[in-house]
Amino acid sequence: MLGAALLFVLLFRRLGIGAVLGYLVAGAVIGPQGLALIGDVEGKFGIAELGIVLLLFLVGLELHPTRLWRLRRDIFGFGFGQVVACGLAISGIILAVAGFSWEAALALGLPLALSSTAQVLPMLRSAGRMNTPFGERAFSVLLFQDLSIVPLITIVAALSRAPADPAAPPGYMLALYTVGAVVGLVLAGRYLLNPLFRLIGHLGERELFVAAALFTVLAAAGVMEALHLSTALGAFIAGVMLADSPYRHELEADVEPFRTILLGLFFLSVGMMLDLNVVMARPLFVIGLAVAVITVKSGVIFGLARLFGVEARPALALGLLLSQGGEFGFVLFAQARAAQLIEPEAASLFGAVVTLSMATTPFLMMIARRFNKEGSGPERDDLERPSAAMPASAIVVGYGRFGQTVSQMLMAKAVSVTLIDVSATQIDRSSAFGSKVFYGDGTRIDLLRQAGADEARTIVFCMDGDPVSPETLKPVLEAFPHAAVLVRAFDRTHLIRLDRLDLAGVTREVFESAVCMGRKALEAVGIKPENIDRVEAEYRKRDTLRLRQQGKSGDLHSGKEMMFTPERSLKTGRPDA
Repeated sequence: MLGAALLFVLLFRRLGIGAVLGYLVAGAVIGPQGLALIGDVEGKFGIAELGIVLLLFLVGLELHPTRLWRLRRDIFGFGFGQVVACGLAISGIILAVAGFSWEAALALGLPLALSSTAQVLPMLRSAGRMNTPFGERAFSVLLFQDLSIVPLITIVAALSRAPADPAAPPGYMLALYTVGAVVGLVLAGRYLLNPLFRLIGHLGERELFVAAALFTVLAAAGVMEALHLSTALGAFIAGVMLADSPYRHELEADVEPFRTILLGLFFLSVGMMLDLNVVMARPLFVIGLAVAVITVKSGVIFGLARLFGVEARPALALGLLLSQGGEFGFVLFAQARAAQLIEPEAASLFGAVVTLSMATTPFLMMIARRFNKEGSGPERDDLERPSAAMPASAIVVGYGRFGQTVSQMLMAKAVSVTLIDVSATQIDRSSAFGSKVFYGDGTRIDLLRQAGADEARTIVFCMDGDPVSPETLKPVLEAFPHAAVLVRAFDRTHLIRLDRLDLAGVTREVFESAVCMGRKALEAVGIKPENIDRVEAEYRKRDTLRLRQQGKSGDLHSGKEMMFTPERSLKTGRPDA
């Protein structure tokens, strides 16, 4: 399986199509319907589903509970509208053209409303779009889709023609289990997991972090599975509970390799489950229904996005991004088959529809990028990651106008520097001037470690735009205590927020240039040079004292009596003195 994945993913990457389609084709080639090199596909599919579990855990790590609360309108408004509208529309199409009963059409149409979390979220994360408005809306819809698994299973069970399974809990019990499990995981995260990781952090054993991270994910998923709930939802909640942990970045770095390989195996398993005989028997039906699913979902999501205030181009890109069928469709089709609502052949046929729609996603993303610069197409393959950098004495994160000055001064004394920036445009522009800049989010512990932060003597954060937060810097200081961490502060408020951190230095981005212009302004009105020096020294002294008072009190008004005003100035006697 790994050999086939290596071959086809390399090939499809070279063709610029994307890794997911490479995995799907590799699975189809080596699976029972292809060369038959692999057996027990369903067993392997069950293991590979852990890739989705790990993916949702990593997504949860990036989402503080307060941020989830902020997204509630998109989750329960946009997400609910998408599942209901797309599910009913696709069910209507199936009822009209396929000759199924209304119960079977509903059991098939509602699962097709779900999109592929396993396919979309890695695209958003690798393209750096998870924290953009576009990425947050896409994630909100996907999260509600995952939450809707329980009610969809309940609907299928209510429509069932099979004898009742005495082991399966009724729908209202599933709802109670969901609430109880969520509350239990929240309490476990607060009172068990955080103290556990604090203890492991003090011990400093890297292997224990890996074991504890995997135990956390699998235990949360196992609890949910025992209650007949979504394993991915359990892992997601565990991630959210650890989102504010100081060890969040270490957890992410430890889990990421397992997520990558298992998610690849998941798509391989999807390809292997594709029943080519069923597809060959009714190719026009499979292709036509896949096109219908993509068209309906794109149109409905576009319309809903416009209702929620999204501009036309991003709305269209969002529709294309979420237009495919999802992996949970296979689970719900199996439920419908067990409920005797559909025949096994129908489950295979509609599984092929899901697989084909997933295979179109890389091509649809190429179209989406033409409509929306904020969209989430596949990452560029020509941008080198910091793992390719040679060990350096300094790491400069952010190569804008500020970072360029800092790095060039270091290079003037032959200090080795690794440059990191998240903007592909800035990287392209810098390469034209001979500067090698690596692509990535330089605030992530795993990426800094790849860049050689364990050996670097200083790490300098020079990013434009949003200021780097104390919560982001604390893990960096803990992970690399030997490195002098320097930070570009956005303004006075940002400087005060950073005051309690053990930083080697903080510089307000416009302070020195403003002082320089102030000197030139004094010179222009005729003040003598020695008095200009006196003014600068007094201003710096007062500003430092004010900052100290403001940091202690947390009040920007502290020390305002030290500010120069028309009523409070340095008395010098003559205007030109």
